[in-house]
Amino acid sequence: MSKAFTSEESLIPEVVAPRAPLPAGTPNYVTPRGLALLRDERSTLASKRARAEAATDVAAMTTLGARLAELDERLASAELAPPAAKDVIRFGASVTVRGAGDREHTYRIVGVDEANPARGHVAFTSPIARALLGHEVGDEVTLRTPRGTDTLEIVAID
Repeated sequence: MSKAFTSEESLIPEVVAPRAPLPAGTPNYVTPRGLALLRDERSTLASKRARAEAATDVAAMTTLGARLAELDERLASAELAPPAAKDVIRFGASVTVRGAGDREHTYRIVGVDEANPARGHVAFTSPIARALLGHEVGDEVTLRTPRGTDTLEIVAID
């Protein structure tokens, strides 16, 4: 048996979460960090695909080829957003809001490929980002949620 088939590292990503779709006509804005992450992911997958080809692992080559094609499409459509202003909420900004019970949360508005709600990184297409964009410190915004309506006060923009 070839050593390639006994490697502990799988050539096929174990779980590949589908990329969030962009609404039709919406630019694929990315932050500099988001663009670097996409490029790093592409490089890693290209290396894995080359190893799969060397091992003649057809299943891995097919899966990785499809993933690479998807990444190439995202990279080709990526538009690096200009730096965020400090006084108005724009793409790339970190925003601290105060909600019910004086609880504060910080969100960073990023591209769809960089979104990670658990880390507070929300896609610019998400409902909370859409509610915040264009507002300033001191403004209150209304956010409709499955629980009802929340009012959030913007306390900081970084």
